[in-house]
Amino acid sequence: MKSVFKPKLFSLLRQGISRQQIITDSLSGIVVGILALPLAIAFAVASGVSPDKGLITAIIAGFIISFLGGSRVQIGGPTGAFIVIVYGIIEQYGVNGLIISTILAGFMLIGFGLLRLGSLLKYFPYPLVVGFTSGIALIIFSTQIKDALGLDIQKVPSEFGEKWILYFQQISTINWYAVIITLATILITVYSKKIVAKIPGAFLAIILTTITVQVFELPVTTISSFFGEIPTNFSFVIPSFHWIDLQNYIVPAMTIALLGGIESLLSAVVSDGMIGSKHRSNTELIAQGIANIVTPFFGGIPATGAIARTATNVKNGGRTPIAGIIHAFTLLIIMLFLGKWATLIPMSALAGVLIVVSYNMSEWRSFCSVLKGSLFDVTILLTTFILTVWVDLTVAIQVGVVLSALLFMKRMSDLTDKNLNDPIDKDVLEDYSSIPDNISVYEISGPLFFASARRYAEIIEELGVENKAIIIRMRHVPFIDLTGIENLKNVITRLKEAETTVILSGVQPNVIQDFKKYKISELIEKENIFNTFEEALSFVKDNPNF
Repeated sequence: MKSVFKPKLFSLLRQGISRQQIITDSLSGIVVGILALPLAIAFAVASGVSPDKGLITAIIAGFIISFLGGSRVQIGGPTGAFIVIVYGIIEQYGVNGLIISTILAGFMLIGFGLLRLGSLLKYFPYPLVVGFTSGIALIIFSTQIKDALGLDIQKVPSEFGEKWILYFQQISTINWYAVIITLATILITVYSKKIVAKIPGAFLAIILTTITVQVFELPVTTISSFFGEIPTNFSFVIPSFHWIDLQNYIVPAMTIALLGGIESLLSAVVSDGMIGSKHRSNTELIAQGIANIVTPFFGGIPATGAIARTATNVKNGGRTPIAGIIHAFTLLIIMLFLGKWATLIPMSALAGVLIVVSYNMSEWRSFCSVLKGSLFDVTILLTTFILTVWVDLTVAIQVGVVLSALLFMKRMSDLTDKNLNDPIDKDVLEDYSSIPDNISVYEISGPLFFASARRYAEIIEELGVENKAIIIRMRHVPFIDLTGIENLKNVITRLKEAETTVILSGVQPNVIQDFKKYKISELIEKENIFNTFEEALSFVKDNPNF
C-alpha cells in the first residue's frame, strides 16, 4: 500500500517548501477559488441539483484531492464532463441513487489505484477520448439553450433530439433580456483577460451581469427564483440502500469511475507538461476515490481533476498542493459568508459560462484533425461521438473501448498479412543462396496472438507440406498467447504427419517458457530449436536427410 499510495504533498513537505512558494501558492489558490465559484454553481445547476451541491463538492473533494493526490498542481471538483452522467442518474434513480453510485465509483477508483491501473487508463485511444469529450460538450451546450434564451419551459427532456424539438416549439417565448445577458457573459468571459488578466473572466462576468440585473430589475430567472436560498452549512446524509438494488448502480458507478479516472489523469498529464514534473497516477486515482466516497455523504456530486482550473493554477504560479487546499478554503469562506448573494446570479449568466465551457471542451480542432486520419480512427471517433449524443455516455465508452480493441486486432491481423506471406526470398540472403530447394524459410513478424495466429498457421502449413523441412524464424515474436499456442501445436502436428521437420530459430526466452508450459517442446525435438537463424541453417545444410 505504501509503495502505491504516496501523496505528493507529504513528499514535498519532507523536502521543504520555501516561504515564497507558499505565498505564491496561496495567492494562486485564491484566484482559482474565485474561478471555481461560478463553475461549481453552474455545473451543479446543469446536473439537475441545487447550487450548493457544486460548492460542497468543490470544497470537500477539492481539499481531499489536493491533500492526498499524486499531482503537484491538480485542482479537483465538479466538472462539465459529469453533467450528462449526473443528470441521467438522477432522472433514473434519484438523488439517493446518485449518492450510492458515486460512493461505489470511489471504491472502484481506489481499486484501480491499488491494482496499479493508473498507467493503463492513459492508453485509451485518442479518437475515443476526443469522441466522447466532443459529444459531452454538445450535450452541455444543448442543455443551456433554455436558460440562454430565457424560454418558458418547465421541464427539459433528457433526450438530445427531444430537447431541440421542444426548443423550436417554444422559440416564441424567447426572453431578449436573457439573450443579452448570455451574450454579455460570453463576451466578458472570453475577452476580459485582455484587460484584467488576474481576475477570471467567468467570475467577472457573473458579478457584472448580476449587478446589472439587480440595479435595472430585469425580468430574468435567477438562482433564488429557481432554487430558493443556498444553504450556508453542511449536512451529513446517509443514503437508504438495499443490497438487492446494488446491480442497478454498478453500470453508472463504473461510468463515473472510468470517466473520473481518465479526466483526472489527462489533467495531471497536461499539468506535468506545463511545469516539467511527473505525477503519481495510482496515488491520484486513490485520492480521487477517497474524495468520491466522502463527498456524497455531505450532498456532493462526482468529482475529478479539472483541466481548466488546474491550468489556471499553474499559470498563476501554483507549484504545490497548497494551492488546491487554499482554493477549497476560499470557496468555504465564500459559501459561509457570501452564499446569500450568490442566489442573485441570473440563470442566463450561468448558461453563458457553460456555453464557453462547452466550446472549450468541444476540441473541434482535434475532432477535425482525427477526421483526416485513418478509417479506423474516424470509425472510433464518430461511433463514440454519436453514441454519446444520441444514446448514452455509458454505452459510448463501452462500445468505444470494445470497438477500439477489435480495430486494433484487425490492424495487427492486416499487418501480419503484409509481413512475409511468402517464404523468404533466398536471393536476398547474403550468404545463404545455397539453401536446398526442399527447405522453406518463414519468419513470424510480431506477436503470435489470437488476431494473427490462424493466418500464420495456414501459411506455415502451406509452405511446410511441400518440403522436407521448414525453418520458422521467431526473433521478432515478443509473446504468444493461448490461441497462438494451440494453432502452432496443431500445425506442427499436421506437418509431422506429413513427414516435414519443423525447425525454430531465434525464440525468445519468455516464449520458450510458454512452449515448455504448454508442451510444445514435446512436439519439437530440443535439437531442432536454435538461438540464431545461422545455426538453424547450418544444421539443415549439414543434415543428409534434407
